[in-house]
This record gives sequence, C-alpha cells and structure tokens, in this order.
Amino acid sequence: MEKKELQYIHSFEEYVNEFINALIAYSPKLISAIFILIIGLYGIRLINRMVKKIMLKNEFDPTLSRFLASSLLWALRLLLFITVISRLGIESSSFVAILGAAGLAVGLSLQGSLSNFAGGVLIILFKPFRVGDSIEAQGVAGTVNEIQIFTTKLLTSNNQTIFIPNGILSNGIIINYSLQGVRRADLVFSLSYDTNIKTAKDIVMKVMTNHPKVLKNPLPAVSVKNLTDTSIVLAIQPWAKNADFSSMSSDILEQCKDAFDKAGVSIQPYTIEASK
Repeated sequence: MEKKELQYIHSFEEYVNEFINALIAYSPKLISAIFILIIGLYGIRLINRMVKKIMLKNEFDPTLSRFLASSLLWALRLLLFITVISRLGIESSSFVAILGAAGLAVGLSLQGSLSNFAGGVLIILFKPFRVGDSIEAQGVAGTVNEIQIFTTKLLTSNNQTIFIPNGILSNGIIINYSLQGVRRADLVFSLSYDTNIKTAKDIVMKVMTNHPKVLKNPLPAVSVKNLTDTSIVLAIQPWAKNADFSSMSSDILEQCKDAFDKAGVSIQPYTIEASK
C-alpha cells in the first residue's frame, strides 16, 4: 500500500475514534433528553386528560373547553421542546431569541390569520353565539356547527357549509335567533280593498289560536301594517319556539290562505311573503 493511502486510512480511523469518543461523552445528555421527551409526552397527555375531566365535571362550555385544552396542550409541548433542547446543550436563551424573531416575521406575514385567531378568542370569551345557535352574519344565515380557532362553520337550511373568518365575524353585526329561546314570525298578507278588515283579522287570529305550535305567551297579534294604492297590508305576528319556527310560519301562511279562500277574501297574488 502506498504511503498516501496509509495516511488516508489513518486519518479516517482518527475521525471514527473521535466520533465514537464524542458520542460516548455525549450519550448521557442524549439518553436523558430522550427520557425527558418520553416522560414529558406521557405527562402532557395525562395532564390534558385531567384538565378535560375537570372542565367536564365543572360543566364548562364545550367550545371554551376545547379551546383551553388545545392551547394548554401546545403550550406544554413548546415547554417540553425547550427543555429537551436545553438538555442537549443548546442554549435556550438563544433559541428563544431565534423563536421570537421568527414569530415576529411570521406574525407580520400572517396578520389576517392573527386577526382571525383574536376574533375566535373574543367569540369564545364573550359568547355572542354557541354551537347549535341559529345566527345571521355577514349576509348569510345558518346554524353554528363548529367554532374553530380561525373560522366559524355554519350549516345552512339547504345543507350548505359556510366558513366565516372569525376576524370579520367578531367585528360585524350578528343576529342570534336562538338566544331568547322563542322567535316571532313577521308574516305579511296583502288583501283586496273589498275585504272587511275585522273579518280578515278574526280569521287570522282563529288560525293562530288553533295552531298547536303558536305560543300563547307572548300572545300572537294581527294588525294593519300599511294601506297601499292597491291593497290592505296585514301584518301577522305569531310566536313559536326556535325548533318550531319554520314549520309554524309555513303552516300559518297555508292555513290563512285556505281560510281566506273559504271566506271569500281576495288576496293580492304578488305580495305574500314571510320574514327570514
């Protein structure tokens, strides 16, 4: 073998020996870091389960419980990560500085997402609506299916899923139809001027009084809303529980139409409508 090749072999053996020695010297830190990681992950899982059980026992709001549990989970994971890299010999102060700089850069590039996150926190804390509530916001209406960190998921009456960013949702007007437990329908009939107003009102009141889903308290009401050039506009206002609202509104319109037909009351065909 040539002298040069022998030198290469000798150098390689030195590198291998140095690597093995360094690995042996570093192995206690590596083993302890792996041990801390395993115990830490198990502990985080245990703490997360305990927190969920405590919140469930104390009847915390489900949305708030999920948010707090998720936030605690990621906070503990971050703390564990810093502990592990510190055990490996990496200065945690330097890492925190790097993480802060990276966080600032990411924050500047994700201002919209941070706004949505802040909006999600506000919604969870102040509870303008809950999961299962029927709301109207940003020009759409539906039932709240899920409140996520960045978006709120609505399910419309025709089974469409709508995602609204929490930032604009928390800063806009929200109509919560479920908050009070009952709703009033604002139904409208336009009748011919040949109609006797008292007779028409009596017919409507009878229909509402006999309907099982119309509440007796608050009392239903019927009144003249307007007198246009072509018709008498009658306002019909029955109350119902949220779950019965849609079916009750439809029934009242149908039954009033049938009752008007039997009584010979003429309806203007182009102005029958119901509120949303």
